[in-house]
Amino acid sequence: MAEATDDKLRLLIERIERLKEEQKGIGEDIRDTFNEGKSQGYDTKMMRKAIKLRSMSPQDRAEADAILQAYCCALGIQIELPLGVAA
Repeated sequence: MAEATDDKLRLLIERIERLKEEQKGIGEDIRDTFNEGKSQGYDTKMMRKAIKLRSMSPQDRAEADAILQAYCCALGIQIELPLGVAA
């Protein structure tokens, strides 16, 4: 019984190690893609922000915009709101 458990554990560990290697490769691919965008004149910080915004639901984006607006207002910073989000 212990031998079967040891084999299962070994297989799980090996699977995790393979996945980590794949993750490392994917990370390198992502970095290369950002570098490609940068070489074509794109701002990588804005690319990252756009990716983050695309991953958010419209409700979460609206909430984040409202919080940012409130913070900026409290600090006396005037920002332009996206169309359709008039105060």
